Amino acid sequence: MVVTVDEIYLPLTLSAPGITDEQFAELCTQYEDFRVEYTAEGDLLIIPPTDEETGIRNSRINYQLVRWSLADGRGEVTDSSTGFKLPSGARRSPDAAWISRERRGRKPNCPEFVIELLSPSDRRPTVQAKMREWIANGAELGWMIDPKQESVTIYRNGQDPETRTGILLLAGEGPVDGFILELERIWRP
Repeated sequence: MVVTVDEIYLPLTLSAPGITDEQFAELCTQYEDFRVEYTAEGDLLIIPPTDEETGIRNSRINYQLVRWSLADGRGEVTDSSTGFKLPSGARRSPDAAWISRERRGRKPNCPEFVIELLSPSDRRPTVQAKMREWIANGAELGWMIDPKQESVTIYRNGQDPETRTGILLLAGEGPVDGFILELERIWRP
C-alpha cells in the first residue's frame, strides 16, 4: 500500500477501512518522520511533527510522569512515539501514557492513563474524540492539556469530562494516584 502526500496537506485524514497490521506497519515506515494513527472507523491519520514549544512542553510532561513512575514502581511510561493497538482495532499514540505491569505486553492493549497535549495544528474536536476513544477502550483516566487556554479537561470512565482552568498543579487519581503534574512550566516553557 503506497500513499504519497505532500507535507503541506498535513495533518491529513484518509479513509482506509480494513487495513491489516502489515499494511499499517508499511505506512508507518513510509512516513517515518510523522505520526501515523488509525481509527476504529477506518480513518488513517498522518500527522506532522509538532512545533518546538509543543515538544518542550511534552518533554516536561513526560519527565514529571517518568520521575513519579520510577518512584511508584507499578508501571511504565510511554511517549508520543508509542503506538497502542486498542481493543476497538484503532491504532493510537498518546503524547504520554502510564501502563501497569499487568497490562503491559497485551495485544490489543490500552494504557490506564493517557495525556494528550494540544498543539497549534491540533483540532480540538478531533482530540476530544480521541480522548473519548481512549476511555472507551479501557483507559481509566485521561487529561487533555490545552496550553493556549491554560486548561486541562479530565476524562474518566462513566463520567462527563471536567475542565479546570487557572490551575498550576493537577493531582492524579485512580491508576496514577500520587502523581502531581506541575503545570506552570507547561503553560510557560
